[in-house]
Amino acid sequence: MSNDFWAAVKNRRTVYGISKEAILSDERIQELIGEAVLHAPSAFNSQSARVIVLLNEQHDKLWNLTENILRGIVPAENFEPTAQKMAAFRNGYGTVLFFEDQTVIEGLQEQFAAYKDSFPIYSQHSSGMLQYIVWTALEAEGYGASLQHYAPLIDDQVAKEWNVPASWKLIAQMPFGKPTAPAGEKAFQPLDSRLKVYK
Repeated sequence: MSNDFWAAVKNRRTVYGISKEAILSDERIQELIGEAVLHAPSAFNSQSARVIVLLNEQHDKLWNLTENILRGIVPAENFEPTAQKMAAFRNGYGTVLFFEDQTVIEGLQEQFAAYKDSFPIYSQHSSGMLQYIVWTALEAEGYGASLQHYAPLIDDQVAKEWNVPASWKLIAQMPFGKPTAPAGEKAFQPLDSRLKVYK
């Protein structure tokens, strides 16, 4: 178990080259992400994370609407790299949308006034941990993924298209699929400049 865990941690990388080829059943993907949602830590056990999983044509729809929104922002003469990026995401099998329920956060702010300013930060911590668990779990099953941040540009369209409750704040998007190319080389800064131990 320990070796499998560290293998997944070390192998988890940003992978842009992905395909629609299935590795797991849709039911298993739902189960995998559901387990992550259940067991990811959160401040005060607030469980503020919310997730929508888009598969098949729903996944394509997300990246089509994102591309359409970006076409209204990015100058046409500079759009080709963005179009290629959208196509790469669309080539994947699915996308995980990560949200945080602001009603939960506001409730904690009212209940624990001394921590009021910290709860939005704690919420981001919780979301980050969930994103990492999902990303690493997908890696362990043979998927490649990347983490994207097109909020708040796409928030209104996403909310309308998938009936997202008003209190859910979109944090990140994670397109995933079967890798078609390895991740690039990763350089590491010296560990002794990043880690200190005092005994």
